[in-house]
Amino acid sequence: MSIRVKDAAALLGVSDDTVRRWIDAGTLVAGKDESGRKVIDGAVLAEFARRHATPPPDPLGVGSSARNRFVGLVTKVTADTVMAEVQMQCGPFTVVSLMSATSAAELGLVPGKVAVAMVKATTVVVETPANRSHGGTA
Repeated sequence: MSIRVKDAAALLGVSDDTVRRWIDAGTLVAGKDESGRKVIDGAVLAEFARRHATPPPDPLGVGSSARNRFVGLVTKVTADTVMAEVQMQCGPFTVVSLMSATSAAELGLVPGKVAVAMVKATTVVVETPANRSHGGTA
């Protein structure tokens, strides 16, 4: 799967020019599509995102009641005949989902695929660093 420079920039949360500079400097490997435009292999971009990305805009553009939505790139899929573990890099965060192998295949989840992880949890723990100078309480 090839990703155009402008789309890679959006996924990484940077400008097109930044992606071009990374390509020119050899920091990010790119090739050319049949039209001669620079493109990045999805798996290469996924690995790069694992190390460098900030959250991109939501590509789905749909309304949703889910607030815990994480846009990112699939970086690894481990599947057997029944289940699949799908890892995504969503900005600086890794999100892991367990699903049926059939669902992962039907969604075309492979490294470099753009996806949105939606998380619904009955318990969310929020922690803050100890702040001794302000007398924080637990």
